[in-house]
Amino acid sequence: MIVINIDVMLAKRKMSVGELADKVGFTMANVSLLKNGKIKALKISTLNKLCHVLSCQPGDILEYVEGDEDDACEDI
Repeated sequence: MIVINIDVMLAKRKMSVGELADKVGFTMANVSLLKNGKIKALKISTLNKLCHVLSCQPGDILEYVEGDEDDACEDI
């Protein structure tokens, strides 16, 4: 499964969830869902915005870990 490490990047950048939401143009609710791994899909354009604002690479945000693959998406 894919783990989203937004909280790690926020801590490394000393940035709050609210600040990230403002800079990326998301609602606090959407950033919270992203941060807590409660999303099923992530647009490349969203990943691009996050990487730009956090000055990082996609691999700094996304991590693959062995685990429950029941939620794996069949469509690409």
